[in-house]
Amino acid sequence: MDIGRVGVWHPMISKAPAEEARRAAATIEELGYGSLWVNEGLGSKEPLTMSAVLLAATGRIAVGTGIANLWVRDATAMAAGRAALADAFPGRFLLGIGVSHAPMVTGRGHDYAKPLAAMRSYLDAMDHAAQALPRPPSPAPRILAALRPRMLELSRDRADGAHTYFVPPEHTAQARHVLGRDRLLIPEQAVVLETDPARARAIARTHMAYYLKLPNYLNNLRELGFGDDDFADGGSNRLADAIVAWGDADAVTKRVQAHLDAGADHVVIQPLSPEAPDLADAVTQLTALAAPLGL
Repeated sequence: MDIGRVGVWHPMISKAPAEEARRAAATIEELGYGSLWVNEGLGSKEPLTMSAVLLAATGRIAVGTGIANLWVRDATAMAAGRAALADAFPGRFLLGIGVSHAPMVTGRGHDYAKPLAAMRSYLDAMDHAAQALPRPPSPAPRILAALRPRMLELSRDRADGAHTYFVPPEHTAQARHVLGRDRLLIPEQAVVLETDPARARAIARTHMAYYLKLPNYLNNLRELGFGDDDFADGGSNRLADAIVAWGDADAVTKRVQAHLDAGADHVVIQPLSPEAPDLADAVTQLTALAAPLGL
């Protein structure tokens, strides 16, 4: 699978009306980005179905799930969806699977006590189900949402790699060390084309507010040297600058390169907007970034 160095992650891809999402996907493909990612969260559409919609609307770009929640569909359904999309769109689909977060999982009536064990059992069940399915000529890579060492180790041992989120390049270097050289590493990087520090950091804090309520991200950031002072009042300047690449196109390009230098195979950028996620504004920023990123 040739997806180049840079792709796109944006929450509105799975929330916008289908025709708007199709147009955005076609434009992103024309700009030269190598991948487009569909999330699964509150208010989003079903990610495997939405992946099919976007793949059918484009001709080259790869589409990945970032991330399909294992608690939402059983392993047989996930394996069947993976096989169907790999068969229909050879070399263009990546299946990202994750354990999500305790508040979302317990709200669906599941027990989040042992997410690592749940993922391991789920992968076992997927592999068993796949034995009865037709094998596509080009199987879709299976990657795991992973932040900390044990899930990264599982990504190395039982998957094709890892998709990391809400991480600085320092984490990418650590993840590459755990994964080894022959597994995919695809970090997400939030970006905003804003050169005024106060405005850029305000946008960063709006973006970070949701994630700073989730223990998985906080625990990972603590291991990277951040602490309670960084998490208070919407996030410190140090944290905002680490999580969000802001400034002109050159500044954003340098941050993407920092992930690549740290061992990423592919970096998916998430353009942020001042008030809330805005797909049209994201496409405008992606257009401005395409040439500096070398697309």
